[in-house]
Amino acid sequence: MSPDTLLDLSRWQWALTAAFHITFPAVTVGTSVFLVVCYALYMRTDDDVWLRMFRFWRRIFAVGFTLGVVSGIVLTFEFGLNWGGFAHDVGPIVGVAVLMEVVMAFFLEAGFLGLLIYGEGRISKRMMMFSACMVSLGTMLSVTWILVANSWMQTPAGYKVVDGQFQPVNWLHVIFNPSFGIRFIHMLVGALVAAAWFICGISAWYFVKRRHLLIARRGLSVTLGVLSILVPLQIFIGDQVAGYVATYKLPQLEAMEGNWTSTNTGENMIVIPDQEAAKNELQLTIPWLGSAMGGKDWSGHTAIPGLDLTPKDLRPAVLPTFYSFRAMWWPTVPMIAVVLVAIALRLRGRLFSTRWFHKLLVGFVPIGFVAIWAGWVLAETGRQPWLVYGKLRTADAVSSLQPWSVLTSLIGFVVLYLALLGAYVWWVARTVREGPGEGPIVEPGAPSVALHSRLGLAPGS
Repeated sequence: MSPDTLLDLSRWQWALTAAFHITFPAVTVGTSVFLVVCYALYMRTDDDVWLRMFRFWRRIFAVGFTLGVVSGIVLTFEFGLNWGGFAHDVGPIVGVAVLMEVVMAFFLEAGFLGLLIYGEGRISKRMMMFSACMVSLGTMLSVTWILVANSWMQTPAGYKVVDGQFQPVNWLHVIFNPSFGIRFIHMLVGALVAAAWFICGISAWYFVKRRHLLIARRGLSVTLGVLSILVPLQIFIGDQVAGYVATYKLPQLEAMEGNWTSTNTGENMIVIPDQEAAKNELQLTIPWLGSAMGGKDWSGHTAIPGLDLTPKDLRPAVLPTFYSFRAMWWPTVPMIAVVLVAIALRLRGRLFSTRWFHKLLVGFVPIGFVAIWAGWVLAETGRQPWLVYGKLRTADAVSSLQPWSVLTSLIGFVVLYLALLGAYVWWVARTVREGPGEGPIVEPGAPSVALHSRLGLAPGS
């Protein structure tokens, strides 16, 4: 097998393990915030419905958190095993960012997760609330340090090169590199949007099945209210991210748009690119739209930059970059449509009685995660052929391994991760079918109503 085969296998293995891992931070960031909201409203109102919601979503959060931790450990090992050149060259910077995630985020989450899961009825409500806040803060700190490391790879700053190794000279510049701020906000809001659709779709399923309607009503109301704010906000933030790409990574923008020459004022919807011949075998374009959206020129006279501005050996692969951008962007169209319909139904007092709308929302459970996966594919493929943009090529960072060993581990990861993902989906589906429970709320450790009845005692005696 050729060196290119080794590089391709290593990249596929990283892509698989990273895509699997990013699913769970996307779930846990948003659900942890929802847990804080539910428990805060329970403390404020003493309404048992909020407590049921808290307990129900806590179960789903805990399993997702566990899988996220386990899959994250795999990624750290891959840095050293599959990408030895990368680990050596950027270890003093990226290694520190990963370590800070462990110290600041994982330890914080692990320290309070036990209290969050098992502390109810054993610690005060204030301490439960504090634990929920700390776990949620930990998930956000985890995202912060992941984005610090990845954004530095996109727009490196605050370093010097000593004997082929990147060493920090200004940690503020390293952390707050040119792309960190907008990419962090984009990822954080994206995670909140994904979790909101997840919770919203499951709440809608209960409406379809006519079960747990009070809990479903509150879950649907809260999440659709949040989405009516966050979805338009995320579209605006995404436009700002495109501005950063145009400034710092123009070849990625060129590949995103699928233009080989800088003459197209339209928006390409479908292309079949020929990377070697530097042309599209098939191209379906909406005239004028590219100039309006990308160039902010509503007259339609501004052309979108093409790959003719970039040397051939520095061009990203057009096929994955072009379609990952659309897989991230296009879902926002039905998102906005659904949000607008939800607002109209709420104003007319029909949000909780329109059955076809509830069925539609069930299908939106995975839509936010699809957008996040596509966004990460876009960020990584659009940076190629660089691992540290403009400084360290991907081909120079891979470990010298036997291709068959990488292929063997790749197959093993495919089998294992498909099994884990299938088990997680099955468990979530079973938990949703079981529901948040009915009957009176019983504090953990307290005698049940049934036990009181058998003993001939009044509840609470």
